[in-house]
Formats: sequence, C-alpha cells, structure tokens
Amino acid sequence: MSKTVLITGSSRGIGLGVARRLKQNGYEIILHGKSQSDALKKAQDELNAKALIFDVANTDECKAVLEDYTNTNPALWGIVLNAGITCDNTFVALEENEWKNVIDVNLNSFYNVLKPLLMPIIRQKAGRIIVMSSVSGIIGNRGQSNYSASKAGLIGASKALAVELASRNITVNVVAPGLIDTELTNDKNLPIEEILKAIPARRSGSIDEVSGLVNFLLSNEASYITRQVIGVNGGLC
Repeated sequence: MSKTVLITGSSRGIGLGVARRLKQNGYEIILHGKSQSDALKKAQDELNAKALIFDVANTDECKAVLEDYTNTNPALWGIVLNAGITCDNTFVALEENEWKNVIDVNLNSFYNVLKPLLMPIIRQKAGRIIVMSSVSGIIGNRGQSNYSASKAGLIGASKALAVELASRNITVNVVAPGLIDTELTNDKNLPIEEILKAIPARRSGSIDEVSGLVNFLLSNEASYITRQVIGVNGGLC
C-alpha cells in the first residue's frame, strides 16, 4: 500500500515542519500551495517532493485538481488539512469579508479538499485524516470570533466524519495547537508575554512537538485512535 500523504498549506510553518518529519520517517509526501511561490519551490527542492497547486477555498478548483490526481495515482494513505489563515478583529469591527474569507479557507476547505479524495481511500479500506484546528477553536480567543468559529467547526466536522469512516479502518483526528513558534509568533502586535502567563508550561511550543504528534497519528500504532481532539498547548486548556 502506498504511504503517500498530502499536507495542505505546506510551504512554511507547521505544514512544512510536518512535511519534513514525515519525509524523515519514510513517507512519500505531496506538498501544497495556493500558488507556485518561492517558498513552495524551496520546500520542493529541499524535500525532493511534488506539489499540488490549488486554492483550498475554491470548490471547483479543488475538485478539478484533486480528481485529476485521484484518476492517475493510487489512493493516499494520509491527508493533513493544515492550510489556514487568520484575520483578527473584534466582532463589532469585523467586516463581512474578514468573516467569510476565514471561514472559506479554514472550514469550507474541509469539504473542498476531502470530498474529491475520499472515495479511493474508502475503497482502499485504510487511511488517516488529520485536521489542524487550534486551541482557539476550543476556548475561543478575543478578536478571533471568525477564526474560533472556523476551528471549532473543523472539530465538529471531523468527529462526524470519524464515525462514518471508522468501520473502514480510516481514522480522523484533530490536532489543536496552542502558541507555537512560527513566523506568526514573531508578530510584534501579539502580546506574547501576556499569552505566556496564561500557559501553565510558561513557554510556547515547537513545530517539532506538533509534527511529532501528526507523525504518530499517521502510524499503525494509532490505528485505534479516532474521533479525538488532541491539544499541543502546554496545558492551556
């Protein structure tokens, strides 16, 4: 059976870290980007990996690209839904496009990406789906009503899908990172010191700590773990 894994949003940050970890552990990886950016090309060169280009928020584009893939390749072993965006604002100041864009990319991508890829995995009767949510989707964060809604929606959708697929030996789990050291945490507008005070571990997490969990959930050892939401958050919730 092919052990190929698609990681959406994998040109940088957590997605690239997951791709690196999986490559080290013998998986064939497929990178993804909305466009053929310099960062994606650099990741492809580093990991000697192919990439698929599509906008996760565009249903028709996802269908065309991913159905073309499934028509010419064996079923995937794993899908890591990682692509996401933030557009923070207090709710009273939140514009319609700020709400819709975050929901489209973070939540509607669940349908857009999985729908064209799922039947071959079901026929294969084995596979792993890992959905990247956030601590914000569990406890909610000020200024993130759109982001929290999208990430909470992913949890509900994943739990429902896990029930549908469990008898087919396909697991569906959610990883919910807290504060993780990425380019986003270098944002000078983030009150990092205040955030750290709320974290019992009193530190941010690393990309390696997230990618290690994803690697485990893709493994045979995790075959009886499904419908779970696993936090990587230093005890924040």
